[in-house]
Amino acid sequence: MRNSILVRSIAAVSGIVMLASVAACGDNTTASTDSSAKSDTKTETVSGNFSGAGASSQQAAVEAWIAGFQGTNPDAKVAYNPSGSGAGVSTFLTGATAWAGSDAALADNEVEQSKSVCASGTAFDIPVYISPIAVVFNLQGVSGKGKTLNMDAETIAKIFDGKITKWNDPAIADQNKDLKLPDTAITVVHHSDKSGTTQNFVSYFKDVTPDNWTYDLSENWPNEVGQGAKGTSGVISTVKQADGTIGYADFSQVGDLGTVAVKVGDKYNEISAEAGSKVIGDSKQDDTVKGDNRIVIKINHATEAEGAYPIVLVSYDIVCPAYKDTKQAEFAKAWLTYVTSDEGQKAAQDAAGTAPLPSSLKSEITKSIEAIKTK
Repeated sequence: MRNSILVRSIAAVSGIVMLASVAACGDNTTASTDSSAKSDTKTETVSGNFSGAGASSQQAAVEAWIAGFQGTNPDAKVAYNPSGSGAGVSTFLTGATAWAGSDAALADNEVEQSKSVCASGTAFDIPVYISPIAVVFNLQGVSGKGKTLNMDAETIAKIFDGKITKWNDPAIADQNKDLKLPDTAITVVHHSDKSGTTQNFVSYFKDVTPDNWTYDLSENWPNEVGQGAKGTSGVISTVKQADGTIGYADFSQVGDLGTVAVKVGDKYNEISAEAGSKVIGDSKQDDTVKGDNRIVIKINHATEAEGAYPIVLVSYDIVCPAYKDTKQAEFAKAWLTYVTSDEGQKAAQDAAGTAPLPSSLKSEITKSIEAIKTK
């Protein structure tokens, strides 16, 4: 659920069933293989034009998945519009796309709305990868590729709530005694669009330092601090343009910006895919979500696991268990099978620096994918 912060003890998939689609007309058959199958397994291929929309943070991973998927399904044309999690889900709920990519799980009302789009049942979310959310900054003489600043949750929250406004504020300086920080004004950059990345980012404050973040949880930025930019790429571009800026973005798009090492227990942990996986390994699945076949992770932001980076998101693909167009169902089933396979997970890791899903949710993910009806 979009307001139930998607956080869930991910563990999820490595290779899963490879389900192929079917030829048209009269003689339709379906081929499948066991859960260790890779995408190069010989199965019937998917054909047709298919589109998805959603999280801009998924863009690099989706581009890699499209290349891999079309490599074994040459007659399938797949397109993805990185319009943002909220916009992508809204588009999916009109029936205009085969799937949505989202950094937030479906809200209860969205599950209910999906009844009008799906041929039967309600839409469900499948985790497709884990990615840390970077707190990125551009500060002359301090930032740069591989450069970090130490901050605890309270400090980060106060910066994004406009309570800390200078880079040499004692709250920052005391945690970075080896650095000489300038008296530069801090400019906060946040998403202007409805964003699952925003919801995941601020949910960290809500869980770890609630006294310093009193806003309701939402995919929309809650205050008037700083300036907005559309999508992950917009936030990164805006932070790069001016000295003194700070923002938040999917780790895959950090580039040469500096990043914040976040305090966990008594240590400051730098961002990495591996560090992000550790918090998911210390989280649980959310068993309160409504609807069948859903796999939603409840992230333990207060983790004290060794080496864990606590600000992470679990990215989801959202599909129907049955489609009014059978070809859409065939595609959705084959697509999720590839995306969550060992091969698909490696493609995302290579392209976007994401962490692959752990294998502990393998059987549940397989079961959910198998629930998609192709006849």
